[in-house]
Amino acid sequence: MVVPLCREFLRGLQACLGRKLVGVYIYGAITFPETGAAIHDVDFHAIVADALIDAEQDSVVRLLESLRREFPPLGGELDGYMITLADACKTTPPTNQLWPRSKAQRDESWALHCAHIRAGRRIVLFGPDSDTIYPQPSERDIEEALGGELQYVAERLEVDPAYCVLNLCRLMYSYQTKNVVVSKQASAQWALDELDKKWHALIEAARRSYRRSRAPGDSGMLHGEVRAFFETAQRQIATSLGAWREEQHR
Repeated sequence: MVVPLCREFLRGLQACLGRKLVGVYIYGAITFPETGAAIHDVDFHAIVADALIDAEQDSVVRLLESLRREFPPLGGELDGYMITLADACKTTPPTNQLWPRSKAQRDESWALHCAHIRAGRRIVLFGPDSDTIYPQPSERDIEEALGGELQYVAERLEVDPAYCVLNLCRLMYSYQTKNVVVSKQASAQWALDELDKKWHALIEAARRSYRRSRAPGDSGMLHGEVRAFFETAQRQIATSLGAWREEQHR
């Protein structure tokens, strides 16, 4: 499903944008072997030579709608940003050219995405080597992006507790190790090895949810315990962040 979807996505972008299309890069869970079949979306950046005009925006939106119909369910989960080449070369979060007037459509996790891509966690569908485009994020950029991720999780505890549990594992891992290039699955295994055993059942329930193999009672457990897990993660992150900042000032 993923390969034909990506093939049609690229073909469609080339038809919509022609020479304006500079590169298309896939990143995220799909680039980690431990993800296996637990792929919920396809994260992408499409780099364009300059800002899209209205007709081009409309054409790409129609393409995404057609892929949603043609490749269910993953076709409806193409999750990404169309970014000008000039913006892609900067460390500041770029604007999504599909919705350029909406601040909410900036890639606020840009520093984390750049770190993943520069570490080789990307698939080049089209265009030059990603290292010739994507900048190396600073520690400050990384810290700000992680803070944004934590805030996003805080807002989604009731909406998607499985996602929140796994992302909290990843955030705890990243703050403690200063390594942000890690998958949800790998960081969940780290959490099982490092955290109090009372959280193991919750983490395993979240992993089953991502594998689409929930056991009876998993949903209730996830909704009932996610907030307490968030509070535990907050405390651990605060400790790790304090040590991180102390090290920065030495």
